[in-house]
Amino acid sequence: MVRVNKQMAAGLAISTLATPSFAQRRDEGSMRREKSLRDCNVEAGKMSQHTWGGHQVQKYRSCMMQNGEQE
Repeated sequence: MVRVNKQMAAGLAISTLATPSFAQRRDEGSMRREKSLRDCNVEAGKMSQHTWGGHQVQKYRSCMMQNGEQE
């Protein structure tokens, strides 16, 4: 049976989390999508759900499409 000391286990855990795949970069595409999501939610939010529910969803979808983003 292999015995692992605490320092070695901690080092492995830290090195795993320090890989580039875990680093989050904010590239231009993600910032543009973030802005589109915010803007389209504001636009669709101008309609009340109980009165304009179906139209609210269509307004959001068309706004996202106009910004070149998926819903």
